[in-house]
Amino acid sequence: MAQVQTNPRGIPTSPFVERVEDYVSDAEPVEVVLKKFQEAISKYKFMEMNMLQRRKILEEKIPEIQKTLSTVEFLMEKKDGDDDTPTMETEFELNDTLYARAKIEPSGTVYLWLGANVMLEYTLEEAQDLLASKLGTAKLSLSNAIEDLDFLRDQITTMEVNTARVYNWDVKQRRLAKAQEGSA
Repeated sequence: MAQVQTNPRGIPTSPFVERVEDYVSDAEPVEVVLKKFQEAISKYKFMEMNMLQRRKILEEKIPEIQKTLSTVEFLMEKKDGDDDTPTMETEFELNDTLYARAKIEPSGTVYLWLGANVMLEYTLEEAQDLLASKLGTAKLSLSNAIEDLDFLRDQITTMEVNTARVYNWDVKQRRLAKAQEGSA
């Protein structure tokens, strides 16, 4: 049995139908082959839809991580600085449209939301390392998602071309069969 080729993340490569006769036989008539191709197209489109959602989430998440990382770096600068007044006045978001003013004294620690209503305290250095790592991972995931979307679009196009080739071959075979019946 031939091994199915995949991309680096395991998405199978669609075959290109050069000779329709290799795919259509008495055991696998045209209707069965067309149905398999349509199923493959549906699977690729489902994967594409999921990958588009993943890309959208990552595109929203990356700026958020960058913003948090720059805030942590700013706090590190303030803590290490020789200011006479280390207290900072800032506004922070309570809700989408509600902000509050606060005076902050850099303490050397920050609290980060990890998700699922979990917040942990980190030193500034730990927070910087964690956020830099998360940012790198998110950027790599985004790059992979974009690459996979291009790959999926190519596979969908290939399967649509395959479907058209098999359908056109079937139409041609039916016309030849009618022509032979008419001349007999």
